Amino acid sequence: MTLHVPKHFAALAGLVAGALAVTIGMLVAAITEVVSPIDAVGSEVIDRVPRWVKEQAIEWFGTDDKLALRVGIISILTIAAVGLGVVAARRPWVGAAGIGLFGLVGALAAAHRPGEGLGAAVPSIIGAAVGAAVLHRMVRPRPIEVPGPSQAPLGWDRRRFLAAGGVAAVSAAAAGGVAQALENRRVDELRAATREPLPELAASAGPDTSTAPLDLPPDAQLFDETPFVTPNDEFYRIDTALSFPNINIDKWSCEITGMVDVPLKISYADLLAMPQVERAVTLCCVSNEVGGEYIGNAVWRGVMLRDLLETAGVQPGAEQVYSTSLDGWTCGFPVAAAFDGRDAMIAIGMNGEALPLEHGYPARLVVPGLYGYVSATKWLARIELTTWDQEGYWVPRGWSAEGPVKTQSRIDVPRTKTVPSGKQAIAGVAWAQFRGIAKVEVQIDDGEWQQATLGADVSDDTWRQWLLEWAPTPGLYLLKVRATDKTGETQTELQTPVAPNGATGYHTIRVKVE
Repeated sequence: MTLHVPKHFAALAGLVAGALAVTIGMLVAAITEVVSPIDAVGSEVIDRVPRWVKEQAIEWFGTDDKLALRVGIISILTIAAVGLGVVAARRPWVGAAGIGLFGLVGALAAAHRPGEGLGAAVPSIIGAAVGAAVLHRMVRPRPIEVPGPSQAPLGWDRRRFLAAGGVAAVSAAAAGGVAQALENRRVDELRAATREPLPELAASAGPDTSTAPLDLPPDAQLFDETPFVTPNDEFYRIDTALSFPNINIDKWSCEITGMVDVPLKISYADLLAMPQVERAVTLCCVSNEVGGEYIGNAVWRGVMLRDLLETAGVQPGAEQVYSTSLDGWTCGFPVAAAFDGRDAMIAIGMNGEALPLEHGYPARLVVPGLYGYVSATKWLARIELTTWDQEGYWVPRGWSAEGPVKTQSRIDVPRTKTVPSGKQAIAGVAWAQFRGIAKVEVQIDDGEWQQATLGADVSDDTWRQWLLEWAPTPGLYLLKVRATDKTGETQTELQTPVAPNGATGYHTIRVKVE
């Protein structure tokens, strides 16, 4: 007679019990509208791993880095659950205690997340309790009951194990399915809210505004590979959020506090009722490699930040505009950037629509000329006027406190490494937000720098398209591009990494002409 559960069955027991613990936690979190244990742990991992780990993840997985993290967490939990099941075959209490320990980690992580409280710990605790109980029941030796009570020493009943395991597995699948359905419904409701039309824009918003890409000057569309305005669904997304924060548009507000004369609390309805403008502004991520795709140009709609700060009254000694998102992410930029003439705004619209959920609904900051890691707070919750003693999310992790955008350029055409001989185009975009682009030059092999034709100069805050006609003969060619901004500064050829304040160097591609 078998006194202990065989290892392969014990491993299965651990897997099933672990899955049940996780999915019950997800379900309770979805019902109580608190952060999911998986998301809480994942967010803590993002916050605490060294900078080089984050950089490596972005290099390997790009915008799929959050998905990779989820897969990694689930893989670790799976391995741990299987291991705990095997150990529990001999020592049932160890398996139960192990699941309890993982539950405690999830509970502490959830309670620690910004905007959450002790209630956020409950889902992990309940999930762990259920998982531990199920694992203990499945591996604990009991009298064999089928076909009748056994008078023999305690043993393992395979039928009872399979029955209990089957019920637990079905329960885990059901709990996970319902939890995901509730989360999908929450996100769908938020997306539906973003489809509410914005009020009509007043004519006084200014002649340099635009409501759609087609309203831009015709020569702004030099080529189709990189349109002047980036569609919302193609605009890059880089943030630390594993899931969208809980948003109740009727209760949402943005506070302006700190070193101000009159603290403000602004609701979404208040923003809609305020004088608004639309501006075409190019945003880019400090993680963008030379020639990278973490950049986009959109027509942002919102309320000028300087108007709000003037209403609040910025006190002498305030050095930094420090902002916080609904999920606790923080960043800060110099107070001067809100008053030096650039169109810094609290944005509520993007390309003629309300902000997409991925890009910060209901409101975000847009500050031309600064990398997003110091300025582009999405899901905005609070703005605080303070000194540089407070550090934004990325600064303690080794990035510069101030992140002015560098003058850069990129080759977008040719897209392929092999092109036919004859008339060709070399084309792309160049940017130097808040300074503007004055000139773009292209070098073919070791030849002279040739000046490209520039697209419309819509504003100093947008990228500028450029084009150089080319009629190559068959052979291999090395193409380089460089830009000069309106201050007369030409981008440097020096190759530097993205950390701590943005990559530099000429974008260079090799092309074979056949």
